[in-house]
Amino acid sequence: MKILVINAGSSSLKYQLIDMSTEEPILKGLCERITMSGGELTQKTADGRKLNIKKDMKDHTEAIELVLKAMVDPQFGGISSISEISAVGHRVLHSGEDFKSSVLIDDEVIKICEKNAELGPLHMPGNIACIKSCKQVMPGVPMVAVFDTTFHSTMPAKAYMYGIPYSVYEEYKVRRYGFHGTSHKFISEETAKLLGGKGGKIIICHLGNGSSISAVKDGKCQDTTMGFTPLEGLVMGTRSGDIDPAAVEFIAKKLGLSHADAVQYLNKKCGMLGISELSSDMRDLEAAIKDGNQKAQLAVEVTAYRIKKYIGSYAAVLNGVDAIVFTGGIGEHSSYMRQLVMSDMEYLGAKLDCEKNQNPADGVQEISASDSKVKILILPTNEELSIARETKALALKA
Repeated sequence: MKILVINAGSSSLKYQLIDMSTEEPILKGLCERITMSGGELTQKTADGRKLNIKKDMKDHTEAIELVLKAMVDPQFGGISSISEISAVGHRVLHSGEDFKSSVLIDDEVIKICEKNAELGPLHMPGNIACIKSCKQVMPGVPMVAVFDTTFHSTMPAKAYMYGIPYSVYEEYKVRRYGFHGTSHKFISEETAKLLGGKGGKIIICHLGNGSSISAVKDGKCQDTTMGFTPLEGLVMGTRSGDIDPAAVEFIAKKLGLSHADAVQYLNKKCGMLGISELSSDMRDLEAAIKDGNQKAQLAVEVTAYRIKKYIGSYAAVLNGVDAIVFTGGIGEHSSYMRQLVMSDMEYLGAKLDCEKNQNPADGVQEISASDSKVKILILPTNEELSIARETKALALKA
């Protein structure tokens, strides 16, 4: 069974074709500058063959048509016929409160997604446009919507409610939703396997340019750091994370920003980039720290402190913790960040093995000390495989 996984934005489309018998990708690709001039498709097969096509794509339908053509290219493709694709899994940003799990896509599902588009105005229009285009170009092929928010739908009301009038929540659905759900779901399932099949109490640290932490008990999310949008929670590459709304109003007045501009400012100009006034890339910041850059040092310390604080609070939520897992670009590759976060965590029963942390093996790695009561793990995430698994399960029922 071969499943096409699509992650579409307003002007881009990432895709993977995965062979579910091995759960390995046959090929990966990216379409860029959809609806703009200078469009381009790049594709690479598992055995290293590369394809590059420069072609303008006026909409997502033309992008999908180009993707299908590339996948069956006699020299650079991975399959001989589109009929080999059993199902398509679409990453969709927002489920609102309408879906608690992934769903087979029909006209009603599309209507609900269109209703929820205002909850994710930057991503949802592209998600929906791509779904419609795929249905048009690939009629009869089962399609599944895998939402970035549904893993967090098990949060209790006491975790997702804001301190606002209940009527405002009821009418406008203003609440905490959480994001990065496909990653958190994948990591929670893989960690449970490592714990001997038991769900356990797991704190997952998905750390990258966008970062979030989740508290998971027996496979179900109890809380997560992102909220109504991905802006809430941790200090990230360019996002501020938690901030007093009154401070936002004050900054906007001082800088002459509109409300929309202020939100954009918090998303694009703050976080580690804002504090360091240098870069949002952890690699750049670590290099600058070695050169004695104090603002780079502060940016990383503030970020690590916020992560540490949330781990502590989630240990309280879970009434203990069996495993703390690091994933994402920073979580997997920055031993310095992991060391800052996990220092002085002995009270929690979590003790880092500094040698293992400094020189971890590739793939899954336990970096906790032998006498640590809590497992500390590095576990590479695979959001595309998570989407493919969800798609396979639903497609087989179609």
